[in-house]
Amino acid sequence: MIGLTAESAPLRGVSEVADFARRCFRPAAGDRVGIELEFLVFDRTDPTRQVALERLERAMPELPGGSRVTFEPGGQLELSGPAGPPADAVTRLSADVTAVQAALRGEGLALGGVGLDPVRPARRQLRLPRYDAMAEFLGRPYGALMMCSTASIQVNLDLGERPRTRWARAHALGPVLVAAFANSPLSGGRPCGWMSGRQAVWKNLDPTRTAPVTGDGHDPASAWAEYLLDARLMLVHEPDGRCRPVRDGSTFRDWLEHGRDRPPTAEDLAYHATTVFPPVRPRGWLEIRYFDAQHPYLWPVCAAVTHALVTDDRAADTALAAAEVAEHRTAWDTAARCGLSDPRLRRAAETCFRAALEALPRLGAGPGLVGEVAAFADRYVSAGRSPAADLLDPTPGHTVPAWLNSGINDEGRRQ
Repeated sequence: MIGLTAESAPLRGVSEVADFARRCFRPAAGDRVGIELEFLVFDRTDPTRQVALERLERAMPELPGGSRVTFEPGGQLELSGPAGPPADAVTRLSADVTAVQAALRGEGLALGGVGLDPVRPARRQLRLPRYDAMAEFLGRPYGALMMCSTASIQVNLDLGERPRTRWARAHALGPVLVAAFANSPLSGGRPCGWMSGRQAVWKNLDPTRTAPVTGDGHDPASAWAEYLLDARLMLVHEPDGRCRPVRDGSTFRDWLEHGRDRPPTAEDLAYHATTVFPPVRPRGWLEIRYFDAQHPYLWPVCAAVTHALVTDDRAADTALAAAEVAEHRTAWDTAARCGLSDPRLRRAAETCFRAALEALPRLGAGPGLVGEVAAFADRYVSAGRSPAADLLDPTPGHTVPAWLNSGINDEGRRQ
């Protein structure tokens, strides 16, 4: 008789969920950064036209930096750069973004520097069992928008020797950083009422899987275990490989305590954890997931500032003192709706960017990257403008939409 593996054996109780959660917060020496960039892709001659996934796949070049290429359900392009020291991670992923831009330009396509599709309706192109079940579970319109019309930046950081500290910092700084990088104010060709319309989409999804992980800040593993237990089941894998959506509102705790067709296994728990999407998610490292996609030349600023404020103690202390700008239960919504036009968020962001600029040389950032962060701070933060403001008030005389402009002029120089 073939014995059950640890992954396929039924879970014995909530204690095994707690064990899984603790493993997600295991201390790890090192200070690596991993960056995942999603981009909406547009036809330069007609940005309202859907770009077929096959056309996009054919255009993909060899990538010198070693990024992994994947596609989201609506055909969004995702580049996952190799994790490594911060400067190396940015350099390698930058080379890949440049290669992709050049290849797409030759095919009449362009990367869109925006977090929510400003003109096209949601249309799914990938028909995988997971996505079929997810679409049925999340519903329309917001499930379809999230899956097919949004794009983000995800910054992955090592947990370090003090996982609780980095976890707490990533959450406390969230509203200020959401406001600073808000970049999705348009939907259906007009303003949607939010500087980060992408965040508004997430707000209208199942809150048991999209709200921040709360609880005792001194024991984030326990809070994560409770979050996983109380999140609704999205789908269950069938023996034939299909994914069956769960429609009755039951949670993983319900499955564990009362069973369904079969008891859950460790493999089911691990998969369930990939179907919840809080703003910060622990995976043995920190996934910081709350950023809108940026222009192809601005994403290094997002990665550099986040890394500095979460990992550098001096910068973090300064930033956290400034980030206490609103009640926690309202700060995320204010940041997404108002961006840096909110005076408290603007003042906090100015302090956070100054702290990051002081920390970056200590962390090994070169003058080029430091200069890009300083330029972003001058153009946006000091002026109380999120990048979204450029999309609402484009530069006079520019015939190409601001969200489609690659940021490179005809001579190949950054504008």
